[in-house]
Amino acid sequence: MVPYRFIAVEGPIGVGKTTLATLLSERIKGKLVLEEVDENPFLPLFYQDRKRYAFVTQIFFLLSRYNSLLEVNQRDIFSKTVVSDYFFEKDWIFAHINLDERELILYRKIYEILSSHIPSPDLVIYLQAGVDTLIKRIKKRGRPYEMEMDPEYLKALIGAYNEYLYHYTKSPILMVNAENLDVVGNPELLDRIIEEIKKPFTGKRYLSLEL
Repeated sequence: MVPYRFIAVEGPIGVGKTTLATLLSERIKGKLVLEEVDENPFLPLFYQDRKRYAFVTQIFFLLSRYNSLLEVNQRDIFSKTVVSDYFFEKDWIFAHINLDERELILYRKIYEILSSHIPSPDLVIYLQAGVDTLIKRIKKRGRPYEMEMDPEYLKALIGAYNEYLYHYTKSPILMVNAENLDVVGNPELLDRIIEEIKKPFTGKRYLSLEL
C-alpha cells in the first residue's frame, strides 16, 4: 500500500507520464485517470498555427481536465488511490507559454473559478528529461500532428515546468530522472518508484533511476 490517495504523474510532452501512471495504477490497484489528448479537435490545428489556435485549444483542455478531476472528487477520492497522468495546474503552465496577454486575462478568470473545485494531489511524481529524449519518444509514439515538434517549444515548456514547480508547495514532489526510464522493458524501475513513494516526505525528493 502507498500512503497517498491521489497521485499525479507530471512532466513535459513525451516524457512517459501515461505509461508510468497506467502501470502504477495497475500495480497498486488504483483508479486511473488519463488526460483526453486525442479528443481535443483543436490540437492538430494548434501545432500548425500556435498563435491562431492557442486559446481554443487551451480552453478545451481546461474544461476537459476540470470535468475529469471533478468527477474523481465527486466519487470520493479517499475510497481508492487515484493515479492521474496530469495535475490541474498543468493547464496553467501551458497557458502561460501559449497565450498572449489579452488571452491570459480571460483565461485566468475562468481558471480561478474552476480550480477552486479541484483537489490537489497528495503526491506529484515529476518526470524529467532533456529535449532530445522527448523528441525521440514523441516520434516513437507516432501522433501525426506531433511529428514536427519544435525543440524550442519543448525547451520553453521544460523551463515553465521547472519555474512553476520550484514555487509549488501544495504537494510533495518526487523528481525522477526519466532519461533512461523504461518501466515496460525494465519493471524493476517501477518497483523502485513504488518503494520510494511508500516513504512519506515533504517538500521535494530526487530519484535517479539507473540500472
